[in-house]
Amino acid sequence: MAPVDTETLIDTWRGLLAGSGKSWVLFEHGTCVVIEDPAGDLAERATGLLREFGPVQVAGPSGDFRVLELGEEQGWLVTGHHPDVVTFVASGEPDEPSHLAVGMHGRAKRDQDGTGLRVVHVEDARPTAP
Repeated sequence: MAPVDTETLIDTWRGLLAGSGKSWVLFEHGTCVVIEDPAGDLAERATGLLREFGPVQVAGPSGDFRVLELGEEQGWLVTGHHPDVVTFVASGEPDEPSHLAVGMHGRAKRDQDGTGLRVVHVEDARPTAP
């Protein structure tokens, strides 16, 4: 399974969040943190959320996931125990496209992002001052 390149991840998340008016921060392995109240440094706030809600501890809430299928064979979104932390899994990434395999793959990517904490993009949707 080949990793998805950063530009593809950015384009995917831009498409998914287009029109939402929300700021978001993308991490190296495809996990996106949506910032509901975009005050302060967005990357810093997202990193704090992902540090707390990204790493997986099996048999706890962080081990749970839900798989949302995207249309037109784009892939899937894998959610966890925080509603603003979501991981994109491209079609073809997991060897098997079952919801269990996709969910486990997405959870593993979230864990990598939650421990590596490498920000690759910040999308700031805050209005600019006139």
